[in-house]
Order: sequence, then C-alpha cells, then structure tokens
Amino acid sequence: MAALLLGAVMLVAQLQLVPSRPAVPGAELGQPELVRKAATLQGEIREGAAPNGSAQQLPQTIIIGVRKGGTRALLEMLSLHPDVAAAENEVHFFDWEEHYSQGLGWYLSQMPFSSPHQLTVEKTPAYFTSPKVPERVHSMNPSIRLLLILRDPSERVLSDYTQVFYNHVQKHKPYPSIEEFLVRDGRLNVDYKALNRSLYHVHMQNWLRFFSLRRMHIVDGDRLIRDPFPEIQKVERFLRLSPQINASNFYFNKTKGFYCLRDSGRDRCLHESKGRAHPQVDPKLLNKLHEYFHEPNKKFFELVGRTFDWH
Repeated sequence: MAALLLGAVMLVAQLQLVPSRPAVPGAELGQPELVRKAATLQGEIREGAAPNGSAQQLPQTIIIGVRKGGTRALLEMLSLHPDVAAAENEVHFFDWEEHYSQGLGWYLSQMPFSSPHQLTVEKTPAYFTSPKVPERVHSMNPSIRLLLILRDPSERVLSDYTQVFYNHVQKHKPYPSIEEFLVRDGRLNVDYKALNRSLYHVHMQNWLRFFSLRRMHIVDGDRLIRDPFPEIQKVERFLRLSPQINASNFYFNKTKGFYCLRDSGRDRCLHESKGRAHPQVDPKLLNKLHEYFHEPNKKFFELVGRTFDWH
C-alpha cells in the first residue's frame, strides 16, 4: 500500500513538472484527461489527511471578471451559500505564465478544502480580458460554469483609475490626474488600458469562441450594488444551487454607503478599499467617455442578447 501511495505521489509530481505550453489551436487536446487523473490522484493522496473527509477540487465555477466590476462583492455574497467553497485569493493560474507552467497540480493546491457536495469557486478578474485564458479554461473543463460581472463601462474606467491612484497614495508615490490618462492631444486617449478593459464586446467575442452563452451568466454589477438579493438569486439558479441565500443576509450600511452581509448573526462588510469615491471629472470629458462606449455597448448587447442600463 505504501509503495502504491509513493507511486501516486511521484506521478502527480511528474504531472506538475511538465510545463503547460501557451494555448494554440489543438495544442491542449489531452488536457481534460490530465485533469481527471490529476484530480483523482490528488483526492486519493489527501483523502486520509483531509479534515472531515473533505478534499481539494478543481473549480466547477470561475468568476472571470471584470476588473473593478464587483467580483469581490459577488464572491463574498456567493460564499454565504453553505454549498459553496471559495478560493480565498485571486489565483491567476490561466493568465500568469509562471503559474500556468506549474500545471494543474499547482492549480489544485490553491483551492480550498471542500466536501463532495460543495461547489468550488475561484475568481480572477483579469481572466476576462486575457486573450489566452478562454482556450486554457476550455481545455481544462469545457463544461465549467462561468460568472462574469459587469458595470457601466464608464464607471468601471473611473473605478480602475481610483484603485491605482490609491495604491500610489499608500506608497507615498505621485500619480497623474485621470484627465492626463483620458486625454491626449485634445482627444480621448484610446490607448489607455482602462478604456480597453471596458470594451466588453471585444473580450466577449474571444470567450464565445470556446463557450456558449449557456455556460456563462452575466451579473449586472450596478444592480448588485443597488439591490443585491435578486442578482444573487439568479446566480444560485444558474449554478443549480438550492435557494439558501435570503434577503435577510443583506443590510444597507449608511456609513459605508453600500450593502453589507449578515451571516449566522455575524455582520461583515467589504474592505475599506471597496466603494471608494471616484475623482471628479469634467462633465464634458465624461460625455466624451459615454459617447466613446455607445457603439461598443450596442455590439455587446447584440452579442449577449440582452441590454443593460448603461449611459
């Protein structure tokens, strides 16, 4: 028995040492079988030592983005469900080469311990806008369920800037005003990365090459902020979870200005870095931003077959 266990450990180690190549058409056709073997071996090896018979599982659901769309809020709300086990940190497996090259064994090791009936979820907002990620996720599990949370593209740009601005402030480093990023030679600076992240139709086209809309659920991030319970109910249905999250799990914190969570008598709110006030922007520049996203938004609505209350 000891020899068999040692052999299994060595096989898993070999799987982890084989670097995963960048995704190219047809390059990862054997990956689903590799996933099944890795998951089975990891489960067998950990079975005796895991608390309460739990084990680490590859995620059955991934929150793929978008950055500053409300991914942390969505994950925290989803974690209220007893049948959800969520990875604590952003894993960046599919978009960071130094992680992806370590293989699925490494990815599995980043997952929380969970019971067989629980759904393992991880979230990495950068997945949505990373070109290589859709094919890599599909190669791992073509039946995976994907959650995408989006906000008004203009508001998302401002949140994107605000986060980076405060990161610099905390390090006592100067940072240019948002106008310096948004405007170049009197025109909107379309090379600003935050603008590109808000071109949802461009990134969605890439995901739709590998996944049908049936495998994706788009959460309205603006509605989640205003009235979270109905949006979470939709997520529960999409993930085929029993309806366990209730309206009583949410309460509006007037001091913070957004909803917080109440779980088993314990109240918790998102980190103070969430929900920060955006910088004041000249109304004319804001109108330029809205105009810039008007056509891209229409293309996105056509792609997904629904509309959103965006400018």
